[in-house]
Amino acid sequence: MTRRRQNILFIMFDQLRFDYLSCAGHPYLHTPHMDKLAERGVRFSRCYVQSPVCGSSRMSFYTGRYVHSHGCGWNGFPLKVGELTLGDHLRDIGMDAWLIGKTHMKADTAGMARLGLTRNSIIGARVAECGFDVFVRDDGLWADGPDGRYDPGYSPYNAYLESKGYDGDNPWADHANAGIDDDGNIAPGWFMRHASKPANIREEDSETPFMTGQAIDFINKMQKDNAGPWLCHLSYIKPHWPYIVPAPYHALYGSNQVLPATRHPRERVDPHPIYEQFMNNAIGQAFRRDDVRAAVIPAYMGLIKQCDDQLGRLFAHLEATGRMDDTLIVITSDHGDYLGDHWLGEKDLFHEPSVKAPCIVYDPSPEADTTRGSVCDELVESIDLAATFIEFAGGAVPQHIVEGRSLMPFLRGEHIDYWREFAVSEYDYSITPAAANLGVSSEDARLFMIADKRWKFIHAEGGFRPILFDLKEDPEEFTDLGESVAHGPILSRMYDRLGRWARRQSQRFTRSDTDLRKMRGASRRKGILLGLYDGSETDPELHEKYRGRVRQRYVP
Repeated sequence: MTRRRQNILFIMFDQLRFDYLSCAGHPYLHTPHMDKLAERGVRFSRCYVQSPVCGSSRMSFYTGRYVHSHGCGWNGFPLKVGELTLGDHLRDIGMDAWLIGKTHMKADTAGMARLGLTRNSIIGARVAECGFDVFVRDDGLWADGPDGRYDPGYSPYNAYLESKGYDGDNPWADHANAGIDDDGNIAPGWFMRHASKPANIREEDSETPFMTGQAIDFINKMQKDNAGPWLCHLSYIKPHWPYIVPAPYHALYGSNQVLPATRHPRERVDPHPIYEQFMNNAIGQAFRRDDVRAAVIPAYMGLIKQCDDQLGRLFAHLEATGRMDDTLIVITSDHGDYLGDHWLGEKDLFHEPSVKAPCIVYDPSPEADTTRGSVCDELVESIDLAATFIEFAGGAVPQHIVEGRSLMPFLRGEHIDYWREFAVSEYDYSITPAAANLGVSSEDARLFMIADKRWKFIHAEGGFRPILFDLKEDPEEFTDLGESVAHGPILSRMYDRLGRWARRQSQRFTRSDTDLRKMRGASRRKGILLGLYDGSETDPELHEKYRGRVRQRYVP
């Protein structure tokens, strides 16, 4: 019996910490639907993103390439025309790639114009949308200030709210991400003191249920059209800030369920200059306050609980339509959230709460039955998902382009001779106040992380000292050993790894290793005969075209 071609549901949450799932050990936050998927699949406990900021991390997910390769170092950096994406790789092997939600993709409009590509063409639309065909795109950041909106584009979610009767020119801000104060005024979610208030919106109309409804509509349409196989990238904006959530989720958790911050006073004694800048920025100063954490974290937990409930709704639909039996499902995040750990808020740096992401993969194939419910502690990178999807869809991973490695052997219990020694993450802070305050050039405002199972090393360009953590003896990452003479050999090993990684071949993506092997010596068979004296040195067949009687004479 021929097995039906299988689909892929690639679910990404925004700013979801790896340890804020009950299957990962959170003592108060119960996430039964994520847990259930982990019971049916494999949970990867050491998944590192390639950059701890939205845009650059996502471009690595979508290309399967390091930031060093694709060049999108921060939010708003365009993905250059010519970078191959998941959509390109999958279409070549007969699978469509669709988007529902956020990508944070910025199109290379100058490159598109140079090549004559317009957004209203099929190719141009895909280039502008990170390789996806768009079912609905909504990046979910419709902030509005004196200089205009953060994202000036069209918001399908705002249009949806308007159709539901929500008034104002930006119901995303006035309703979905704001509460009501005691005097009947808008209580914006940007002010974290309002985090305990319910968002002024019907729960079923809030962002996460809206996106789930879009996914269900997509599945129904694919079923009706008998379309497939497909990859659907379902990309939720939550639990990303603003930290405010509709009832009843606003009241599910209290300050007594806020875990103590993972931080130590010695982290603030002579810290690394770049780390100090982020500790002392506005976000760091806010999240060092206990009252901020007591207000924000229960709302963050409520947002995650709503996300999990919506996964339950989605998974029930997959079961009812038979798609649970033929769809690879991934749950992950683009990065984490410090929430006051290490005297920091948001993301940006390389402590575990920021640079690690949840990663759960469910493979419906019978070959995966032996690994169901297992936890894999190997070093996994977010770029591995692109390779996994290509292999799952029946393709060969183009290793000269996609720099990640397929996780399929882990899903199916297959032997692996060698896995990676270390994981890499990068961060370009050139447009942050930290770069200006430190007087660092844009070229030097870059950080690189090399992490193995014991050590985490961070190199900062611009003449700064390194950072080093011993993850075995100091799992909380409180003690920076970057200036320790005793750890000189470890630092040398890490610099060697960074150097080897930086010297890898990452730009020769038009020729594979197989192509190169075929090209060796091929020019001789096409008449390029260098280094010969009289032809006796090589096969006569190679110079047969150059022998014979002269047909015309022009010399005396």
